[in-house]
Amino acid sequence: MDQVGRARILVVDDDVALAEMLTLVLHTEGFDSRIVGRGDEAHAAFRDYKPDLVLLDLMLPGIDGIEVCRQIRSDSGVPIVMLTAKSDTVDVVLGLESGADDYIAKPFKPKELIARVRARLRHFSEPAPEALEIGDLRIDVAGHSVVREHGVGAGAIALTPLEFDLLVCLARRPWQVFTREMLLEQVWGYRHAADTRLVNVHVQRLRAKVEHDPENPAIVVTVRGVGYKAGTSASGGEQHTD
Repeated sequence: MDQVGRARILVVDDDVALAEMLTLVLHTEGFDSRIVGRGDEAHAAFRDYKPDLVLLDLMLPGIDGIEVCRQIRSDSGVPIVMLTAKSDTVDVVLGLESGADDYIAKPFKPKELIARVRARLRHFSEPAPEALEIGDLRIDVAGHSVVREHGVGAGAIALTPLEFDLLVCLARRPWQVFTREMLLEQVWGYRHAADTRLVNVHVQRLRAKVEHDPENPAIVVTVRGVGYKAGTSASGGEQHTD
């Protein structure tokens, strides 16, 4: 955020009318913003502007939004929300797998977009001191850090803010099985039916970082036919299919 606490939003979209509308809506809601109209200019703009969140169109001149997302993720875990007209295609999943946190399908209502932006920015609020454990991981919630305390891969684990929120949600209630719909509400902020592919893809991304064997997870465990829960040990686990 800037010196007066206004979150900065980078809008990457070649639709001039839409980008200008987004700028107006964001300004009205108290955000600063900058517009980039080409994919091949987005990464440089990101590094220069240092935004708190990126609104990223999938279809862009120069390079596409999926490649832009990969470039940004190579530098930062800043929240990325895709803007897409292709909500029913594999492009959404490809975008999520490349590092996006969420997506919103065009056309969308401004209030819906702002709600999505605020949900992704909420990690800026100061959390109370809290230490959690899940498997062989220790989580410092206020410090936004995850450390594997011993064994292979011991040390700090870098997670995006959304991956961190997902892990914390599971770790806070190790006895609870979370349906995908519950995770959508608690981690993404949805309060209505939404695409559960968001959960599946981000669980896979999280497992790739925290599990000793992502194909045999022991930290983020699948409960067949229901959803996910925190594992109780750092070895073993159960087979899963997503």
